[in-house]
Parts: sequence; C-alpha cells; structure tokens
Amino acid sequence: MLVKKHIVLHVIKFFKKESVEMNKILVTGATGFLGGAITAELIKKGGAERLLLLARGDTSDTALSRVKKNLIKFGVNDITLSELTSLNIIEGDLSKVESFIRDKRLDDVEKVINCAAIASFGNNPMIWRVNVEGTFQFASRMSRVKSLQRFIHVGTAMSCTPAPNTTVVEDISYTLRENHLVEYTWSKATIETMMQECLPELPLIIARPSIVVGHTQYGCIPSASIFWVFRMALKLGKFMCNLSDRVDVIPVDYCAQTIIKILYTEELEFPVYHISSGQESSVSFAEIDRAMAKAAGTTSISGTYQKVNYKQLSLEKTNFKKLFGDCNERIVLKAMSLYGQFSKMNVVFNNERIIKLGMPLSPKFTDYIDVCHRSVEDKSLAELMAVDFK
Repeated sequence: MLVKKHIVLHVIKFFKKESVEMNKILVTGATGFLGGAITAELIKKGGAERLLLLARGDTSDTALSRVKKNLIKFGVNDITLSELTSLNIIEGDLSKVESFIRDKRLDDVEKVINCAAIASFGNNPMIWRVNVEGTFQFASRMSRVKSLQRFIHVGTAMSCTPAPNTTVVEDISYTLRENHLVEYTWSKATIETMMQECLPELPLIIARPSIVVGHTQYGCIPSASIFWVFRMALKLGKFMCNLSDRVDVIPVDYCAQTIIKILYTEELEFPVYHISSGQESSVSFAEIDRAMAKAAGTTSISGTYQKVNYKQLSLEKTNFKKLFGDCNERIVLKAMSLYGQFSKMNVVFNNERIIKLGMPLSPKFTDYIDVCHRSVEDKSLAELMAVDFK
C-alpha cells in the first residue's frame, strides 16, 4: 500500500513538474478587459498548458477563480476553462512585485504579454505604483531571464500626446507631463521611456492600442469602458467636438488578435506598433450618432446637435439626473471635461505596421454598436462609467 502511494505521489509530482516546464507564455492582467480577451483567444486556440497567468487572489485557487469568472464573459466554455488549473497561476499583482518576483517559473518564460495596469481616468492613487514602479520592477526581473524572447508591453496610443487633426505615426519620443490630459497616459508614456532607456537587454515590443470599446460578439458584457461616453454625449445632444470629427475605435477582440499576431511573428521590423482603425476604419461622430440611433430605435441628433465648450457643458449639470438617472453630477461633469478634450482632437492613428504583419482592417465601431447597445441597454450611466473612474 505504501509502495502504491509512493508511486502515485511520484506520478503527480512528475506531471506537475512537466506542467510547470510547459508554462512558456506569461500574461499579466488576465482578470481585466484586454488581458481577459487575450487569454480567451489563447486558450480557445488550445495549449492552455503553455500559459502562466499573473492574477490577484488570497491563494492561487482564488486567483484562478477570478480569471475563470472573467473568461466566461468572453465566451470561454466550461470544458475549455477546465484546462486551466492553479499550475497556470502566479498569485500576485504589480503593486506588490516582491510577493511573486522569486517564483522559479518565471525563469522558464519565453514570451510575456504585459497588460496589467490601472486603466483609470480618475485620480487613483495606485496609478503610478502599478503602471510605473511595479511594471519597471517586473520588467527588470524578466530582463534577466535567459529564455525570454519577447516582452510585449501594452501601452496606449495616447501616450505620444498627438497633435489635433492629424494621422499619427508610431513614435517613441519623450513627452512632458503638461502635454497629458490624465495621469494614466502620462504613466504609460513614462514606463515606456524607462524600459527603453534602462533595460536595453529586455526584448521589448510596445503595443499601443487606440480607443478600445466593446467586443464584436459580446458587446459590452466584458466591459462597458468608454462606450457610455458616446451614449452620454448623444443623449445630451451637445458635446465639445464637431460631428464631422473622427475617432479611432477598435473592438477588444481585434486588439487581442493583433497582439497575439505580434507575439507569434518571428521577426519584427519595428519596436512600436499602433493597434488602431486607421483612416479606413475610423468613424465620424455623425456616423456613430446614426448607428446609435438605429440601435436604440431613436432619432438621430444631427439636426439639433450643438458643439459647446466646457463652461457651456457645466451649465447642464442640473439636468444630469433627469437625463441620465441617479448619478454623481460632479463625476459626470469631470468625465465630460476629460473625454470632451479627447473627442475634439480629431485624431487617427496610422495602422500600416499591423497591416504589414498580415492583420486585416479593424471592424468599424459602427458595425458592432448595436451589439454593444443591446448588451447594456438596461444599465444606468453610473453603473457603466464606474469601470473608468475606479
């Protein structure tokens, strides 16, 4: 009996060892929006045993539970989810890098997709700790891994502080804090510069998504981030941009597929890649208005729309609860100010580099607005905007 028990334990240890050795792709942020979409794409393709996922939790089991709960939102079925076990999990987060930095499994990683970040347009006190300090500690640790072939850091296209009314090409030039509208984009620009200048041995590739909104199949079920801004502005009937201004929006599944394309492309020509809709798939606010009206069964506001400044918007504060339901008027006004400034930039991000890699053009936002609308039509503005002001 003791002999049998010894053999069973030996077999278990053997398979655990083999599973650990198979973990070659590390994804951070798997419980988030883009990180969840990337993990879902990878696991649906098979090869879950190759994945190592950094996630928060009291234990690896609770972290695994959080990951699985998020992946369900991306349509991952129970059978596929069962392929993920606690062996796929490193419990920890970038606010406390010291809690996982000595995990031996990191020494066998070949590729990293670093999605973890505080993606808030509010004044979250953890933005700098996670997006800059923690990320740099993590990148420093991975730069010493001999097997590491690629470290994809997910930034934002807005980190380059684009000039209004332009088509922006990929650029790695330094920016100043006063050029950034929010701390989030400044933190993303800062960590890019730090990694490029201080970690020359890191096989760094920077992926800069433009505005990521919804999923072409699941709408806003995974996250309602930013979608509510369009709904809010159109319901108000006025905002800080022209209806003819264009906006560069991509769905999260296209963004995830592009990052995986970058992950598996053997030789990359450039250090920075925009993941964007470009001139061909970007849309005007007038087109968004028509698509939203069609999805909601309402009338387009094109005939009555007013372009206003922030002061004029602030005069509408007393009408917010009537228009949007129970909400924090101060936060709504702050959101209008921030997103209004972004909206009037009329910026499109060049997408030639990802097209050259073999990616198709991104779906247009207007092609899947109805899916997004149906997925959250019963949600209040306060519920929808919470994700962007956490």
